[in-house]
Amino acid sequence: MKRMLLAASALGLFAAHGAWAAETAPMATADDQATAVEAVVVTGEKSNRSLQQTVTSVAVTTAARIERENIQTFYDVVARTANMSETYGKTGFTIRGVSNMNVSGGGTGGLATIYVDGAALPMEATYSGPLEMWDIGQVEVLRGPQSTLQGRNSLAGAVIITSANPTQTFQGRARVNIASGDERTFALAVSGPIVQDQLAFRVAAEKKDSDGFIYNPTLKRDIDAVDNLYIRGKLLFTPTALPGLRAMLTVAHNDRDAGYQFTYSRVDRPDYYKHRIDLSGDPSRTKAKTDILTADISYALTDKLTLNAIASFNTVKTDATYDIDFLPARTSYGQHNQDTDTTSQELRLNYEGERLKGLIGLWHSQRDTQDFLASQVNVAFPRATLVSVLTSTLLAGAPSPTAAQQAAAAAQANAFANLYIAALPVVPVSYAGDQPNQVETSAIFADASFALTDRLTLLGGFRYDHEKNTIATTQKATFTGTYPSPAAFGAYAPYVTQVNAFVANMVAQAGSNAPADTRTFNAFLPKVGLKYAWTQDISTSLTAQRGYRSGGSTVNQARSTVVAYDPEYTWNYEASLRTAWLDGSLTVNANAFYVDWTDQQVTVNLGLNSYDFQVENAGKSHLYGFEAEIAQRVTPQLSWYASLGYTRTKFDAFTVSSGSDTRDLSGSEFPYAPHWTLAAGADYRWDNGFIAHLDGNYRAKAYSEAGMVQSQDGVVKSRLLFNGRFGYEREHWGAYVYGKNLLNATYSQYDRADAGVALLSEPRIVGLTLETRW
Repeated sequence: MKRMLLAASALGLFAAHGAWAAETAPMATADDQATAVEAVVVTGEKSNRSLQQTVTSVAVTTAARIERENIQTFYDVVARTANMSETYGKTGFTIRGVSNMNVSGGGTGGLATIYVDGAALPMEATYSGPLEMWDIGQVEVLRGPQSTLQGRNSLAGAVIITSANPTQTFQGRARVNIASGDERTFALAVSGPIVQDQLAFRVAAEKKDSDGFIYNPTLKRDIDAVDNLYIRGKLLFTPTALPGLRAMLTVAHNDRDAGYQFTYSRVDRPDYYKHRIDLSGDPSRTKAKTDILTADISYALTDKLTLNAIASFNTVKTDATYDIDFLPARTSYGQHNQDTDTTSQELRLNYEGERLKGLIGLWHSQRDTQDFLASQVNVAFPRATLVSVLTSTLLAGAPSPTAAQQAAAAAQANAFANLYIAALPVVPVSYAGDQPNQVETSAIFADASFALTDRLTLLGGFRYDHEKNTIATTQKATFTGTYPSPAAFGAYAPYVTQVNAFVANMVAQAGSNAPADTRTFNAFLPKVGLKYAWTQDISTSLTAQRGYRSGGSTVNQARSTVVAYDPEYTWNYEASLRTAWLDGSLTVNANAFYVDWTDQQVTVNLGLNSYDFQVENAGKSHLYGFEAEIAQRVTPQLSWYASLGYTRTKFDAFTVSSGSDTRDLSGSEFPYAPHWTLAAGADYRWDNGFIAHLDGNYRAKAYSEAGMVQSQDGVVKSRLLFNGRFGYEREHWGAYVYGKNLLNATYSQYDRADAGVALLSEPRIVGLTLETRW
């Protein structure tokens, strides 16, 4: 398989990135040029390199592309990026088949992190954070392990979102957008100098309201309505008295009230794609507030050496309520409140010599999470456990029971279990749990390239990571039902008293506390590679890099225990091809990869009940594939792009135990890992001011969960989406109509057959945009 990497690096058939080497703004005006990225510069590897100089597989979405394609949220970027897909709707994503949260449910840290203006956001921000694309300068998706430079929670990759910077000329933009679902959006961005050439500002704001598409007749409200406000301010300080100093301060606030992380719609009724309803008696909503503060300071010590200091703080507060059984009666519901504070400091030296280019840095971060969960749940009665306990009790007086005695005891236990469970089919439990968690990380890292000859370059880097992870739990569980009366069971009355005590003990067991448990982890993460420049415009490279996610502790709710698990590791082998043609107007790039994954963190159920699960290092897997991307500016009026991604994932070892039952899930694929992803688009600009853009993206079928019978259960069918935008614009204004999912493709991202609900795709959306620029 690894031979595939060598072959793939020589394939010029495969395509390059959707942003070309010299991309311009959608209008040839000086004002718009300030927010466009004229030359694609990759910053996610902590140094400024052109796209063609970057060997890492990176997809860059520039400000110009955001404008042309009417990209409104981060998940529009996901749909257009090779080897990237949504997971459970717009609540998470995969990179090369690896979920940003967890592949197999295990682990408390994520596998890919989103950075917004330098601040690393926690996982809950992937569905409730500031991910709107208004006034964004660039989005970079780094595919493959970024553990060497990014450290924790980047085993699958990283996403770098950077907002537009202040300008030394006064300019502004304002936009009004109206779309399907009664969506109304008002946005404004203003930038300019405070002290000419020394101090500049930028302020951007967006207010979005939408009624959504799912109505709840029980509560008489739109269950997926959105109310979102995002405000951001930036200051850029470049004092003439101290040449070489550049300081950027960013402050941002996002306030979001929207549907719950998983907003389901009923599918047990006709024509459910056109008439989407939810019958839940409790509102499924998430209120989230995100605040970000980042200070980024650089100082050029010499013409080759730059000192960088970056400090960031962000806090994400989410208050969620949800219905568990999706029924009108208020019988099973919950709330989940999380407060996460993250601080980080980085000190870095960058060197840009003729032959040696590189960096070395120090990193420290601390993440404090308060995690409170409360619910009223109906736990399915553990029938198998009850029968086993009763059978053992009936045979207690027979030290060596015969086969006939065992059969008779089992029959009697089953007969009684049928009667008891008919009286108490579920165990109603009120649960409250508080699980504070603190993660403190320190690291030293380095990355460099050294030109051995004019054509051959040695690549290398490392990270030494030290982490301290502390978790505790306080749990309280209370039985909220009515125990069956022994008097109603005749001869079985003695057993009823015994089983009532069994149920009470089972509930009580989930209500104890576990003291704080602290674990430390150390990891050395090397990277090595070679790059060869065949010509000025064609180069290939081979790299090997170690990926890592730390271990930790997980809380088993059913047993109220804190269970430790160890780190997991990957070795990533990658080949890259970078080419430019026709004086740089055409780029054709590709990356191929092979990954070995060991000590994989997996969630296993121990069989007591549906809440008896914990994380163990029970997995081993591998994955391989490629990304190929091409883009061309044919004429000043016409441009196009295309991308193709292929990924195969496979669990080599994946054993899950549930009581005495052990299931071997090896051979199954990762959830939400389509084999093929494809995207293409083109736009044309007439000289009279009219513009047109059309793009499409395809995702092959995938599976919504890992398992032995994936072809029968949990299939997410393939889908093909088309989007378009047509408009007329002049120097200072523009008017546009657009459509998303033009053919109204229908599909489900996740089905709950047991409850008759599913996560449905968005319907066709048609909108009108009016914009002014000055």
